[in-house]
Amino acid sequence: MRSPGFLEFLAVPLLAGLVLAPLPATAGEHERVAPEAVRRAVEAGEIKSLADILASLGGKLPGQVAGVEIERARGRWIYEFRIVDEKGRLYEVHVDAHSGEIERIKEK
Repeated sequence: MRSPGFLEFLAVPLLAGLVLAPLPATAGEHERVAPEAVRRAVEAGEIKSLADILASLGGKLPGQVAGVEIERARGRWIYEFRIVDEKGRLYEVHVDAHSGEIERIKEK
């Protein structure tokens, strides 16, 4: 069983990555958004926080989280996780940021 501080320990570097992520030069179908927009969406209840998403996904991911981004795709917020399994395979997992449901798992 994980210690109570595990999610906080994991969430801090992942959130730092979101805050430090550069904005795209042009917005396409999938666009990264400013960290302030993400914070406002969480505070407004439009999306779940990264810590809440990670807590709800416990045991459902095919490995360990190696990276995460959040983007808007077709007007919806999507968390995009990069997961590495025990055999070193890389997966991309798309999670609906509002519902917390896994939408797609794709091996890279």
